[in-house]
Amino acid sequence: MVETYSTAGNGEPTATSGGVSAQAYLDALGPIMTTVSEQADGPVQIAADLIVASLQDGGVVQAFGSGHSEALAMEIAGRAGGLVPTNRIALRDVVIIGGDSPEVLASKHLERDPSIAHRLYDLANVSASDIFVIASNSGVNGSIVELAQVVKEHGHRLIAITSFTQTAGVDSRHPSGKKLIDFADVALDNGAPYGDSVLPLPGGSGTVCAVSSITGALVAQLIGAEVVRRLTEAGETPPVYLSANVPGGDDHNNSLEARYAGRIRRTA
Repeated sequence: MVETYSTAGNGEPTATSGGVSAQAYLDALGPIMTTVSEQADGPVQIAADLIVASLQDGGVVQAFGSGHSEALAMEIAGRAGGLVPTNRIALRDVVIIGGDSPEVLASKHLERDPSIAHRLYDLANVSASDIFVIASNSGVNGSIVELAQVVKEHGHRLIAITSFTQTAGVDSRHPSGKKLIDFADVALDNGAPYGDSVLPLPGGSGTVCAVSSITGALVAQLIGAEVVRRLTEAGETPPVYLSANVPGGDDHNNSLEARYAGRIRRTA
């Protein structure tokens, strides 16, 4: 029988029985989601406090992730049920907004280039009161670490979402030797094991079925719920998107987006 693995509270995989299947993945994912959820009473609260302070000071949430972590930035910025004062930063901004040649995106190592972080920051039309959420499973690639450093040099608060296990197990690819987590005001663990995927293939030839996208989305939604709770308890109406696919959604969203004209954008 092939062993599958779930993540224990310390981030290390623990053996369970089964092969590669939908049920095996659910069995492995469940304990990881439980462990990630335990942050709801700790770092999630701190992150929510930082975001609310930014929003009440007129700021927006600047979200960035490269590779598959871009999905987490999309979970934060510009989606139904989420906050309107959010902006998604993406590597392709240097082409879509900055006018660089599309050929620059052909490099599979673009996310490892520290220099692109300065372009991304400049193109984001950042205000002093903005807060950043940077997501990276490894937290070691050049663009991620450099942007985190730039963010702190400009005096912004920074929330990091990463895998504590993965980032502890690999070396930084940034010239400073530092990692995303080193710059964070608060860091949240997405619970992903080393290598991200959780089901080993027969014969030890690798693993399949990654978890970081799912657990990262959970973290983002936990933070969002706490932000909305705080705003509501303060007597404010949270600026939240409706689905564009329900009646009145477009009018509602356009009205709220107008408050942040020039500061938030939706890139493809």
